[in-house]
Amino acid sequence: MCELLGMNANVPTDIRFSFAALAKRGGETGPHKDGWGISFYENKGCRSFHDPNPSAQSELAALVKNYPIKSRMVIAHVRKANRGRVALENTHPFTRELWGRAWTFAHNGQLKGVKDLPLSFFRPIGTTNSEHAFCFVMDYLVKTFPECPPPKVLDREISDLFAQVRAMGVFNALLTDGRSLYASCSKKLCYIKREAPFGTATLIDEDVRVDFAAETTPDDKVIVIATQPLTHDEAWTLVVPDSTLILRGGEVI
Repeated sequence: MCELLGMNANVPTDIRFSFAALAKRGGETGPHKDGWGISFYENKGCRSFHDPNPSAQSELAALVKNYPIKSRMVIAHVRKANRGRVALENTHPFTRELWGRAWTFAHNGQLKGVKDLPLSFFRPIGTTNSEHAFCFVMDYLVKTFPECPPPKVLDREISDLFAQVRAMGVFNALLTDGRSLYASCSKKLCYIKREAPFGTATLIDEDVRVDFAAETTPDDKVIVIATQPLTHDEAWTLVVPDSTLILRGGEVI
């Protein structure tokens, strides 16, 4: 299984602490050595880095860990290939344009029969089941809504689409348009919400400790979501299996 990492915050926030742990799991503390990627949103813009090499040994991952990008929305992924060869085009997260915004998606799990789902406008570039599932979701949205619907309508439609795909197998996935983060949980996802009063945290995969009180303001709200906890001295909340979690502005909707 691959591993996912997402962040949603109400202010631009540094992801390097969490990404350092995820990168270690890409071939060092974990077996996910078949590529990695990360996407940061800056207003409507989306900055992405991808590498088909293990993140634990990647010079590009080292650059990201030392590059002080702050963002309200981030999706990252380390891959253990089960469908589709190890190649740049099969490296998550995948991105498409819809309603004038960049949509980004990453997934772990196996889906049976997903490539039988018809596609029209959006087509995969690579050969993974994951990218086909992403294109299916995007296809449905563009055919159903000529313009972006209100948030409550979009929340309901994406939740229903995620439930449909979960019926095909294991669909732990993250999807965002830079404003809302949609998290599908088939089996395993967890999250931590950090807000005042901020404390300290230590990574599981690396001997790194951060005092969040020194890095934040009292108004900051940050949610980090991951396949498995990234720190061992914080209380991570398990996402209910077979459900969709929606995050906006550092809050669970």
